[in-house]
Amino acid sequence: MSTEKIFNKLVRDRIPEIIKNNGGTPYTRILNDEEFKAELERKLNEEYMEVLSSSGKDRVEELADMLEIIKCLAQLEGSSLEEVLEVGEQKNLKRGSFKDKIYLEKTID
Repeated sequence: MSTEKIFNKLVRDRIPEIIKNNGGTPYTRILNDEEFKAELERKLNEEYMEVLSSSGKDRVEELADMLEIIKCLAQLEGSSLEEVLEVGEQKNLKRGSFKDKIYLEKTID
């Protein structure tokens, strides 16, 4: 007896092939750019939640998933992951990173 599972989510490009190789039948469609952007944003939030609940090698895998989503979002904006990283480096030079673990409690003017 076959079992139907509903996913309704963006998946990596090879997932339909993997499903077929495991004896399943994937039902897919190609998203337009507007839908793709919305689903990438949803997926970014999903991966963020997975990063928060993971550790060690699992966390590194979830961070890699986030990076892939960021790369795709950058491409939708006519940019690239390399450009995002370069902009990040410029911000680090101008404003610093987070390596020093500084927690700003308050200011007084």
